[in-house]
Amino acid sequence: MKKTIRDYDLEGKKVIIRCDFNVPIKDGQIIDDNRIVMALDTINYAINHGAKVILMSHLGRIKEEEDKIKNSLRLVSIRLSELLNKEVLFIPQTRGKTLEEAINSLQNGDVLLMENTRFEDVPGKKESGNDIELGKYWASLGDIFINDAFGTAHRSHASNVGIATYLPSGLGFLVENEVSNLSILNNPEHPFIVILGGSKVADKIGVIENLVTKADKIIIGGGMAYTFLNAKGYDIGKSILDSENIEFCKNILAKYSDKIILPVDNVVVKEFSNDVSNRTIKVNEFLKDDIGMDIGVETVSLFSSILENAKVVFWNGPLGVYEFSKYSIGTEKVLEKLIKTNAKTILGGGDIVAAASKLGYKDKVTHASTGGGVTLEFMEGKELPGVVSIMNK
Repeated sequence: MKKTIRDYDLEGKKVIIRCDFNVPIKDGQIIDDNRIVMALDTINYAINHGAKVILMSHLGRIKEEEDKIKNSLRLVSIRLSELLNKEVLFIPQTRGKTLEEAINSLQNGDVLLMENTRFEDVPGKKESGNDIELGKYWASLGDIFINDAFGTAHRSHASNVGIATYLPSGLGFLVENEVSNLSILNNPEHPFIVILGGSKVADKIGVIENLVTKADKIIIGGGMAYTFLNAKGYDIGKSILDSENIEFCKNILAKYSDKIILPVDNVVVKEFSNDVSNRTIKVNEFLKDDIGMDIGVETVSLFSSILENAKVVFWNGPLGVYEFSKYSIGTEKVLEKLIKTNAKTILGGGDIVAAASKLGYKDKVTHASTGGGVTLEFMEGKELPGVVSIMNK
């Protein structure tokens, strides 16, 4: 079991907290502050226990100097000040005398946010390459390191693994909660049902391979279902096709035909749009110019019947083009069914959490992961460097 922020006396200590403030920004405005809000519990705990709080985060991708202009964390510091109802001192540097002096001047309960850690990626990818000297330098700025950035826990960066190498370390509440809830899936109660959607089979190969032996059923919807249907010999018209992974689908279907559940009907259109007419067809009725957009009524009924007695459900990826109102219906109906069961339901980050939030179901499931890629890697059975590097109790 890993140490957490609760295992340390924070009074008067310089506590570095690696957060995930990688929020969407458009026209100089933060358009979704959820990741900032999710960090508040850990930050407030540190403040209330007398820590001198030093916050770190990345924002966007920094490949050249020009990228720095639009990816400063200054806007985050302003929003964070509003949410904490106290000043957050922003230092537009990732190293240097100004930063060091500001940190050394902090009083108990003060909060400082330094500039985007990925500014250190130009030149040389020092942050994302886990540069030893950078990790050691950042560690020298604090007394304790807390990792609360689940979104980067699958990466070995200077701002997580690097710092944890040189300081007493623990998990923040957000990461602790993620690891605790996702760990339910390591030894789940049965029936254990997996729902996989999204567009590409390629993104889910590792998850399928790891979970197909653990799960009682794997329900497949979304764009990836059309590749599986094609692997079974069905014509899928102009629906999305992951042609490079048809053989994988054929092999999985041959080996686990009793476990893989595919749609039996689909809502199709002639043009990828929310504004054109559609029709519902059986899977053997695709015309050459049909584009699959959502699961049909019979498929909703089939999937719902499988979920009826589930004890644990893991769901990653929506079952249709949920961004279009007409084609979010399948995802919504199955979510609606799921929350009426007694199953522990874990949504695996990314688009399914966005869909559940948009449809009003996010707060009605057991756990909605804040991770996307990191959740998939966890479900593939891979170790998460950002968690492994934290001290054990």
